Amino acid sequence: MATFRIFRHYFPTAFILLGLVEAAVFLFSFHAAVLIRFSSDSAAIAEHIGSPWPKGITFAVVMMLCMIGLGLYDRTSWSWEGRTAMFLRVLTSFLFAIFPLSFIFYVAPELSVWRGPALLSFAISLVGIVSVRLIFFSFVNHVVFRRRILILGTGKNACQIRNLEGSPSMKGIDIVGYVHMSRDHDAIEDERVIHHERPLQEIVRENQVDEIVLAVDDRRKTLPVHEILDCKMDGVRVIDMLTLFERETGKVKLELVNPSWLFLSDGFRISNVSLILKRGLDILISLLFLPVFLPVMLIVVIAIWLESGGKGPVIYSQTRVGEGGKEFQIYKFRSMNIDAEKDGVAQWAKKHDARVTRVGAIIRKVRLDELPQLFNVIKGDMSFVGPRPERPKFVKELEAQYPYYRERHRLRPGLTGWAQIRYEYGSRPEDAFEKLQYDLYYTKNCSIFLDLLIILHTIEVVLMGKGAH
Repeated sequence: MATFRIFRHYFPTAFILLGLVEAAVFLFSFHAAVLIRFSSDSAAIAEHIGSPWPKGITFAVVMMLCMIGLGLYDRTSWSWEGRTAMFLRVLTSFLFAIFPLSFIFYVAPELSVWRGPALLSFAISLVGIVSVRLIFFSFVNHVVFRRRILILGTGKNACQIRNLEGSPSMKGIDIVGYVHMSRDHDAIEDERVIHHERPLQEIVRENQVDEIVLAVDDRRKTLPVHEILDCKMDGVRVIDMLTLFERETGKVKLELVNPSWLFLSDGFRISNVSLILKRGLDILISLLFLPVFLPVMLIVVIAIWLESGGKGPVIYSQTRVGEGGKEFQIYKFRSMNIDAEKDGVAQWAKKHDARVTRVGAIIRKVRLDELPQLFNVIKGDMSFVGPRPERPKFVKELEAQYPYYRERHRLRPGLTGWAQIRYEYGSRPEDAFEKLQYDLYYTKNCSIFLDLLIILHTIEVVLMGKGAH
């Protein structure tokens, strides 16, 4: 599917259009509700509502943010099972929106709306959004939204793309075929292979190709450079495999990375201004969240204390590796038995870990065990968004096992992060490798915009209990 790049992060064009249409639906719904409630009486509207535009825009913005937070504009929404799952997500986002709207109405009474118009706005919006989404997902595979791609290569590299076909990340993409290059050992099914017996430009035009992906195992003296250039001059985009994987999967494919790509690729830089803004955002969010979550933290403290009979610490600290490889103490609510590591040897967390207490299982499910890390963020050891910090023992093992692992320490570690919202809880070194690919994507494309997007998507992770062990 065609994508649009905003602050170095890729968005499917179809979902951008969907967002614009749904923002219009929310605005229309609010104005329609006001007109219905006051029977189109302009005098009554002026007396009780005033100018409807500021309130309508506030309503639309909050509703859109809640839908983003619930993953309704994410590629993975294609993998949801049927219309029921989509409807439940939309309904959940509407229910969740009640809380920020109520808070805004409390702190800014001039933006508040009578109960009647507010309820009507919700009802009309719900019907409108569900209708739009039913139409969208019925026609999203239409040729207008699809991108036709030709792969140059039929070997091991091309096979990695072949294995990705059919996944949600490749939705909206038609791979028209794999072109055999000299020196390639075919790993693709014969019926998918296109033999290079005529000009590449002719193959591209015949198949209405939008994009060519270079996936040759050995590029030395095998690429038809002049033919590829002819296609590029015809307006066909030419990219390499790494760009394809980064754009469609949101991660850096480590098996394909070489040092020259790291040196020459766009990204892996963040300005001093961005760092200052990121630090300011960390402090602002932490100071806003602390008063809200202090009552919750108090309840967690009491629950842990009661379950353990007053024995053992409620909050514990643990050494983690932070920015630049510097070690620091991370704070967490204790969710395991007191003697979870009585032999002093660090262990990976596991699914259904027997060391987890009953209270611990609950607070881990909704990530309440990590709330004390707000103090780490305020201290400056951590950022609100960034790669999750690992223990020194694991870091040494992973740096020896996986190349470029140390690059994830270029930024402050985060309370939440790109890997946390895109991948399940890591309980094995293999999971650490997968998460490293997402962490490198974040390090490469770090921006305040991406941080805000991750924070919104963290709502989905917490509410849906995704990846919690």
